[in-house]
Amino acid sequence: MFNPTYRPVHPYGNGQNGMMAQPQAGMNPPSLSGSPITPGGTVVTSPQPVFEQSYIENILRLNLGKIGTFYMTYENNSQWNAKIFKGVLEAAGRDHIIISDPATGQRVILLMVNLDYATFDQPLVYTYPGVIGNPPTGTRRA
Repeated sequence: MFNPTYRPVHPYGNGQNGMMAQPQAGMNPPSLSGSPITPGGTVVTSPQPVFEQSYIENILRLNLGKIGTFYMTYENNSQWNAKIFKGVLEAAGRDHIIISDPATGQRVILLMVNLDYATFDQPLVYTYPGVIGNPPTGTRRA
C-alpha cells in the first residue's frame, strides 16, 4: 500500500519542500566508487594494488597438480561423519575442490563447506601481500 508521508532520507538531510539540502561547507559528497572527490567535483582515482588475497581457494589454485590429502566433515551423516580424500588437485573454486585419483583417473568434487584442512607432502607455492616468495626450505620453526 502507498504511504504518502514516506520521504527517502538523503545523506545530507532533506531541505525545504522536499528539496535536498546542500552539503555543509568543507564537506565533500561521497562518490559512487568510494573514491575521494576534490572541491572542484572531480573524482580522484588511485591505482589499485594487483594481488590475490589469501583465501583458501587462491592458495589451492597456486598448487594445482600437487597431491594432497583433504580432511572433510559431514555433520548428521549416519554412514560417515568424517572422510579423508587423497588425490591430485585439479581445480579449486570458491565453493568446491576437484581432485583425481592418479591410479584410476576418477574425479571427485568436494565442497569447501565440508573442508576441515588439507595436507601436502611437498612444498606449497604461497604468496601473500607483503611476503616475497616462499620461506626458506632449510629452516624449521620451533
